[in-house]
Amino acid sequence: MIKLPEEGMLLRIFIGESDKYKGKPLYEQIVFQARELQLAGATVIRGIMGFGADSRMHSAKILRISEDLPVIIEIVDTEENINKLLPFLDQTVEEGLITIEKVRVIKYRHSHS
Repeated sequence: MIKLPEEGMLLRIFIGESDKYKGKPLYEQIVFQARELQLAGATVIRGIMGFGADSRMHSAKILRISEDLPVIIEIVDTEENINKLLPFLDQTVEEGLITIEKVRVIKYRHSHS
C-alpha cells in the first residue's frame, strides 16, 4: 500500500490542449513521465474557458469547439518526488504556467482488487 505523508506538495501545470512534445499531446507525455517516475498519481482536467499570458481567449462554444482548450495537470506527492519531474517540465513546457503549493493529505487509498 502506498502511503503519502500528511504534508505533501501539489504540482499544477497549466498548458493548452494542442501543445505537443515529440508529436504527441504534451499532457499525455507529462502523465506518462510522472508514472514512469512512480509518482503517486496524476489527473488531467480539460477546461471549458480560459486565457493565458498572451490574453487570447480559449473556450468551448456550442457552435465552435476550440482546438486549444486549457488543460490542467494536477499531481500530489512528496516534495522529493515532485522535484524529480521538474527537469522534464522545464524541457517540455514551452508555454504555460507551473505552480507548486503545500497541501495537507487527508487520505490516499486504492482498492485491493
